[in-house]
Amino acid sequence: MIGNMFVLTASLLAIVVIYLVTLFLPESLGFARFYAQGTTYLTIFFEWFPYWGPIFFAYLFHHQWMHYVQHRFISNINWIVLEIKLPKEIHKTPLAMEIVSNVFYQSTSKIEWWDKYWKGKVKDWFSLEMCSFEGNVKFFIRTGAFYKNTIEAQLYAQYPDIEIYEVPDYTRYVDFKGKEGEWDMIAAEYKLTKEDAYPIRTYVDYGMDKEGVKEEFKIDPLTSIIEYLGSIGKGEQIWVQILVQSASKTYHKHDGTMGDWTDEGKDLLQKLTGRNLKKPGETFSPLSLTEGEKEVVGAIERNTSKLGFDCGIRAMYLAKKDKMDYGNIRGIGGLLRPFNTNNLNGFKSSEQTFGWDFPWEDFRMMRMYEKKRKIFEGYKHRAWFHLPRHLPPFVLSTEELATIYHFPGGVAQTPTFGRIPSRKSEAPVNLPI
Repeated sequence: MIGNMFVLTASLLAIVVIYLVTLFLPESLGFARFYAQGTTYLTIFFEWFPYWGPIFFAYLFHHQWMHYVQHRFISNINWIVLEIKLPKEIHKTPLAMEIVSNVFYQSTSKIEWWDKYWKGKVKDWFSLEMCSFEGNVKFFIRTGAFYKNTIEAQLYAQYPDIEIYEVPDYTRYVDFKGKEGEWDMIAAEYKLTKEDAYPIRTYVDYGMDKEGVKEEFKIDPLTSIIEYLGSIGKGEQIWVQILVQSASKTYHKHDGTMGDWTDEGKDLLQKLTGRNLKKPGETFSPLSLTEGEKEVVGAIERNTSKLGFDCGIRAMYLAKKDKMDYGNIRGIGGLLRPFNTNNLNGFKSSEQTFGWDFPWEDFRMMRMYEKKRKIFEGYKHRAWFHLPRHLPPFVLSTEELATIYHFPGGVAQTPTFGRIPSRKSEAPVNLPI
């Protein structure tokens, strides 16, 4: 907010300075033409100020006021971090996590104008996180305290052998101060390569939806991420964050109304099948589609038939400067590659801290460390839908979300992947008291 005010103030001051220079610049210096044009434009600019000025400052006030009340509302929420400890054996497919993810779809009723503009009320969101601390892999969920019992109930219903603990926020133990601090980082934020309706490669495509398959024959795309998280050494950390909230209506339909991502999917299907080009009286025949086109159409239909979430994903590798391994640039950049396909959808970095092509593009690494600071603050505050780091989200269905965040079974054999050493069971009924 302070940065926006500074930019606007500096812009207005620059206009005033230019006006004063052109006003008092001697015509004898050969700038008569520049003087005349500048004076004309700036005179018009200030003459029309009573008309555009109030509109400009009203917009500025509304923009800053909404940031202020939303920040106040978010700051008053009692945020907690839940750690999920996994048993040695999990025989559930990612479909179990797909069922659990329904609890994160908090489609609140319409927010009244009083709650929105005075109280700063916003839609509830959650952060699903996978982290590695010196190779020790852990799963976390960051949520408001009022959802704790609901989330625990859903998780225990599908995974009765897990253990859930409320723990301190691990981000407080890293004090990233940029160039002057002792920590350094490599980070990336991701977006989809195509429209939201196109699905990524999900657990169904990997055959993980089938029950009874032995662990040694399962192919879990999450295993490669777990293995990478477990490969780091002493003094190193990797944080992966998936921010979710129920999907909003952001798609502009052809009739001028707003729709959600399923409406975008319907328009895509019409375009892919050619139904939008069909003349009156003609019948549509699916036989005209190739096998590849039928596969794409079927995947979009299956994807848009499920609940959708506005999402944001970022990943960070952190270490003190004497422990930094900059080879992790490739690991962070290609972290989500197992979910990519050529004919459907995938992930690519929307922002990264890998550097610029030429040294003069970033004098003394000032732009780089500023970018790192913003991404770190965004992660720490779990910000994607609001400040301090407001970014455009993309939509993932429950199937896609369960693919990139679920509890792996025995197929994940990472030695540092901490699991509960023994299974809990009830006491025998004939135990003497």
